[in-house]
Amino acid sequence: MDLPHQGYRASAKPRARAAPSTSDSILFDDTSSAAPAMNNPVYYTPGYNMAGPSNDVQGGAVPNNMFTDPMANAALMYGSSLANQGKDIVNKEISRYMSVNKLKYFFAVDTRYVLKKLMILMFPYTHQDWEVRYHRDAPLTPRQDVNAPDLYIPTMAFITYILLAGMALGIQKRFSPEVLGLCASTALGWVIIEVLVMLLSLYLLTVHSDLSTFDLIAYSGYKYVGMIFTVLCGLLFGSDGYYVALAWSSCALMFFIVRSLKMKILPSLSSDSIGTGPSSKPQFRLYITVATALFQPIVIYWLTSHLVR
Repeated sequence: MDLPHQGYRASAKPRARAAPSTSDSILFDDTSSAAPAMNNPVYYTPGYNMAGPSNDVQGGAVPNNMFTDPMANAALMYGSSLANQGKDIVNKEISRYMSVNKLKYFFAVDTRYVLKKLMILMFPYTHQDWEVRYHRDAPLTPRQDVNAPDLYIPTMAFITYILLAGMALGIQKRFSPEVLGLCASTALGWVIIEVLVMLLSLYLLTVHSDLSTFDLIAYSGYKYVGMIFTVLCGLLFGSDGYYVALAWSSCALMFFIVRSLKMKILPSLSSDSIGTGPSSKPQFRLYITVATALFQPIVIYWLTSHLVR
């Protein structure tokens, strides 16, 4: 009995494979060669709003600016009002103790004024006219009148003195932040003490003058110019140069103080010189002027002697 043959037949003809129909749907698309569509909202675009979805996606109008919110505008206006009120309060408190406009007057200088003032401080003997000029009962600014006191030169001279003191201490291997801070505080403290003593003397002796506190600070701060000159000569020429410069700067500063304060404290024609009382005695005015001038060399020596060895 013949059994049916299992397996492939050698004589069987190969079956031809039919090509896939283009009408049928493809299971996976080949996206390796094609770029994604940029208009698809899923993909990132350069114009994409990182703060939130666009109006087209949500289908509604969303404000892009937070300041269009009435509550935000109210908070902003309230904060600005508080800031302005705080600024006005600070300015009012400062004006109680110090006039900003008057302080600006003492810094109204230029290069020409600074050069002329420095020459007068170092060579006051050649200066002839010491009278302070006025315009409509108001003194001219320093840039318009070389005899007017200023605070620019004392401020810059004080800073320069501190830097020069640090250099001198560094050359002598004695520099330290504590020593430099003590030097700065001592120099500033002497000016404050001198101004307070001047104000107290003018008050107790009832001397009437047009000297303000800023004027006294300016005249007291001019000593830093002579101190810088003295320390430089001491560093360059030793102790001999130091004492020669000390004598020159002291005499020049005393002459400058006397001639300057003479126009303020010792006016030739004074309205209060008529009558009786301490204010009518010119010797009190003379004592204050001379004492202020004689005090300058002592302070200069005290603040510069330890910097030159």
